[in-house]
Amino acid sequence: MKASQYKEYKGLRKESLRDNMTDIEVALTDLGEIATRELVKEHKPYGLKENREMAKRGGRIAKNTRDNLEKELGRTVISKENALNYKYLDDSKLDKNRLDKGKK
Repeated sequence: MKASQYKEYKGLRKESLRDNMTDIEVALTDLGEIATRELVKEHKPYGLKENREMAKRGGRIAKNTRDNLEKELGRTVISKENALNYKYLDDSKLDKNRLDKGKK
């Protein structure tokens, strides 16, 4: 998933995606980033096209790790849960509550 899709999946608005990941989600993200960095050091890509390929390869390493872990666990490691369990208020209800408080 793209970061924007992942934020939508988790129900986040402006909060940090990484701050709302489980430990496994963060570890897999870190693995993809570190793998990409190491591939870049080793292969020294030149230009956007080659760098994009390194990023895809790093992401593939994290995906393969995730797939293997999920196979061993028998469940997904990606969660809709977020760290702080935000509860958003319906804006129309919020406005009504403000008006009601103002009348007292």
